[in-house]
Amino acid sequence: MMLKSTDPVQKPVSLEINKLPWVVRCSQLAHGAMLNEVNLTPKPGLVDMRNSGAHKDMEIVDFYRSADAIRTWIPYFVEYGMSSYQQASRDVLHGIRPLGLACESSMYKATSGVNTHKGTIFSLGLLATAMGRLVAGQRPVTQLNLCKAVADMCQGMVANELAQNNPSLTAGQRLYREFGLTGARGEAESGFSLVLTVSLPVYQQAISQGIDPQRALLQALLSLMAVNGDTNVASRGGAQGLSWIKHTAQQFLADGGVMQPDYITRLKEFDNQCIERNLSPGGSADLLIVTWFLAQFPESYGKN
Repeated sequence: MMLKSTDPVQKPVSLEINKLPWVVRCSQLAHGAMLNEVNLTPKPGLVDMRNSGAHKDMEIVDFYRSADAIRTWIPYFVEYGMSSYQQASRDVLHGIRPLGLACESSMYKATSGVNTHKGTIFSLGLLATAMGRLVAGQRPVTQLNLCKAVADMCQGMVANELAQNNPSLTAGQRLYREFGLTGARGEAESGFSLVLTVSLPVYQQAISQGIDPQRALLQALLSLMAVNGDTNVASRGGAQGLSWIKHTAQQFLADGGVMQPDYITRLKEFDNQCIERNLSPGGSADLLIVTWFLAQFPESYGKN
């Protein structure tokens, strides 16, 4: 989609917005979420500090460049959320699409055409917009309020974008028709239900027990992989590949997860198996980014 000179994304974010502490914090947290995910090592099938997982077209430096490019766009989403907070939630999604496309363009430019964070742009863009709407409406910025705002903005997305009988199906539509998987759209429309009910409680409980943050994040990732209908996995390995990776993650957790003395060795073995099968749980990685981001906010009003 070509952007016209009159589109809002061509205009600089106001200096006043950029100076607001909570806008700066939103950008910092978005950047931190992306870095925490990619630096997490070892991860089964994913790019990390050990290797490139099942990806032959990208390296960890691509993710660093991508994260730097994306963070500069976060204030645009926040500003749009602020300016549109009185609009009906269902109308906001259309308004931020040009921002998402422009952000994707910056990502591709930074990575020389490698798709590192397309799903993350979708999720973090929605969350940043939700944050702007909450602040402008003088509502508490909490985990639940952010997710509810995203769900409201994405209401009907699966039906409108996936359950269509187009002559030529998109990858998302094909996976929805073949396997009933709704991917990133379904998670956004649900208000990131898997994050709220699975990975975020796992991560927060581990942190509260004094477990190292990286170890806690690995446990959260495995918890997502065990239940997530990951479209990245399904597109590479079909139903069989998705079933295998979910079962393997479930068994890993049943054996103690990251509490096993040899969990690093077992994770490396899991990684090698994913590489052999050309499977990458990229959808779960995107949700892990959301998990870390939301963990930086209180659960509900009045909590720290």
